[in-house]
Amino acid sequence: MARKLKVAWGVTGAGDRLHETLQIMKDIKAEYGETVDIEVYLSKMASMVLRMYKIYEELEEAFGKVMVEKDANTPFITGRLQLGKFEFLLLAPATSNTVAKLAHGISDTMLTNGAIQALKAYVPVYVMPVDYREGSTVTVLPNGKELRLRVRKEDAENVTKISAMDGITTFEKPDEIRDIFREKFGTA
Repeated sequence: MARKLKVAWGVTGAGDRLHETLQIMKDIKAEYGETVDIEVYLSKMASMVLRMYKIYEELEEAFGKVMVEKDANTPFITGRLQLGKFEFLLLAPATSNTVAKLAHGISDTMLTNGAIQALKAYVPVYVMPVDYREGSTVTVLPNGKELRLRVRKEDAENVTKISAMDGITTFEKPDEIRDIFREKFGTA
């Protein structure tokens, strides 16, 4: 049996599009499970937000081992990314904080450090910012209520900045993750 290809999926502390992203990743795991292994890495805040939305256990049940950030180098995803152990790094959903750090080269979290080190090693990074374009957006809170938020010009500019970086591809909607997997691995 051939060795499975690996993908690192990083989840930041964004609640927006979290349910949809999890469902799509579960579908992708089911579709590509014979050939692709998806390893899940959570920021400290993602761990908390997943629990607030009551889907942490669902994530663990679907993906098995889930690694939670202790510091910028623990778990040590950066070394594995630099050594080409992953086909790509997926950050979805990505907070405006994570996007701003990437835009300005700040690598002080496990996921921003992982992304910047992946880029140095020519490993593609795919980012789904929750604050993709300037204007208004509506998100669903853990209690099910909707909240209207403003996406600031500065946050949208950071998305534009990382979109122009060599090795980073940004996308807006969880459904686009399917396209990334099809492009990388064909149809299962």
